[in-house]
Amino acid sequence: MQFMAPDPAILARAVDLITQADGLLVTAGAGMGVDSGLPDFRGPEGFWRAYPALGRAGLRFEQIAAPENFSSRPELAWGFYGHRLALYRATEPHSGFHALNEIGACLPQGVAVFTSNVDGQFQKAGFDPDLIAECHGSIHHLQCLAGCSDDIWSADEVQPVVDAESCRMTSPLPRCPRCDALARPNILMFGDGGWIARHTEEQEARVDAWCAEVGPHLLVIELGAGTAIPTARRYGESSATTLIRINPREPNVRGKGQIGLALGAAQGMALLRQGLLDVGFLSA
Repeated sequence: MQFMAPDPAILARAVDLITQADGLLVTAGAGMGVDSGLPDFRGPEGFWRAYPALGRAGLRFEQIAAPENFSSRPELAWGFYGHRLALYRATEPHSGFHALNEIGACLPQGVAVFTSNVDGQFQKAGFDPDLIAECHGSIHHLQCLAGCSDDIWSADEVQPVVDAESCRMTSPLPRCPRCDALARPNILMFGDGGWIARHTEEQEARVDAWCAEVGPHLLVIELGAGTAIPTARRYGESSATTLIRINPREPNVRGKGQIGLALGAAQGMALLRQGLLDVGFLSA
């Protein structure tokens, strides 16, 4: 999708903010993955286009993305999450990820990430895993549904086979290695009192400490983080006064040191990268 190019003066101001930064904090929501071809779950119609079997059953995202499904209908719950796990593994991060990493490499304190996405795309794009905070957890980690311990382990051994017609997982369901109960993704779901947050809390503590170390010349570039689930947006706003918001639907900003660009993530970063090339901040 193509968007209207921003005012050159606004774009030049955004480029100038980047060149003055000591460190870059990337905050990202669901819109970040759309340019990589990941489905947009915005509204039931978009969700049901991606999962027609759930549409036929009248199940909305917030209904299937709930922990009780792993007890009441585990094949369906794992059909949904197993399909997503396979999809995220197969998806290549778009060019905007690489532009952000390129910018971070040119700043004295580098780059860190705070994201509400569970897809692991920032790790796949080569960002430092020690400076990525996944506030809603990650589909690439599992936990015990029965809560036998607070252990979290890798989902690498899970090879999901999902029947698209029914959205049900037909391969063996993942089990807890300690007690053999059903496993579930280590993701914060709707109405989720059983999510083990330890891994995310450790991630957030490292990113918090990094932000404090960077200090007043911390720049936030926010991409695809809306107001419906505002966790990433709020974190960025509370971390720095200087912010570039890239969002095609909700680009509005409030602060003096903030810039809004009504663009998708890939196009927005392409324009910023070109501007940085033009001023000699980046090398071709």
